[in-house]
Amino acid sequence: MARPPARDHATWLPVPDPLDLVVDRDHQLPCVVVAIDREGADVDAYEAAGHDPVSERSFNGTTLHIQKVNAGGFAESRYHRHAENVWDDNAEHAAREVENAVADVGAAVVFVGGDERAIGLLRSHLDKLDPPVVVIPGGRADASDRLREALDRALDDAMVAAHDAVLADLRARVPQGTAVEGADATLRALSEGRVETLLLGADRETDGWLWASPDVPLLLGAGPAVFDRPDIAFTAPGSALMLRSAVLGDAAFTELLDHGAATTGTAATLRFTL
Repeated sequence: MARPPARDHATWLPVPDPLDLVVDRDHQLPCVVVAIDREGADVDAYEAAGHDPVSERSFNGTTLHIQKVNAGGFAESRYHRHAENVWDDNAEHAAREVENAVADVGAAVVFVGGDERAIGLLRSHLDKLDPPVVVIPGGRADASDRLREALDRALDDAMVAAHDAVLADLRARVPQGTAVEGADATLRALSEGRVETLLLGADRETDGWLWASPDVPLLLGAGPAVFDRPDIAFTAPGSALMLRSAVLGDAAFTELLDHGAATTGTAATLRFTL
């Protein structure tokens, strides 16, 4: 886990209870971190929950006339244009390295820190990049701890934004019939293998218990009567059984958030087979 759990707990159940680990993983995003100046960039790609980068790239372009000079006279504008061209060439090369790093991990966001002018040039070459580009404090000349602290804060903000986007998509899809809210409708969709993304609140204190069967692990119920063999049905926390059913139905998972705070509830976006 990226962070220690809020408190220790232990349970003896017929199925694993991975809620804490799944929620922790759900809070992590694959990302690319860029520290850039006008000479080049350091580009690191991280998988979700990865402490060490999957790939590391470091680019240092030419430093010929890298600084604007006060040459004066007729040549001054030419020197300045040449410096701008060198900076732009370096930024374009760095942008290609960023694109490669994004592909390495399927990054959901790109974080960039460093020289303001270099960042502007880099962003102009990343205008067609799918993940958003977020500017953070720090750069190539800073200690890694400062950049890491800024990255951790920015990752939390990006995680909340990503979850809010999923929730907004759910709200838009419920009236269309391509998403459901509430335990009963979600259980039916899970049991039928129609869930695209399962959304759960992570509050254990409100987590009710459900019934499941070792013979038909996709099927869930509020009681044992829904199973062909109720004598072997067992009960466990609803979140553990819904996650189990979601995995068997090849569904994704997202924690239900309310502006960054955990909330209770159950919902799902649906897939349909035509």
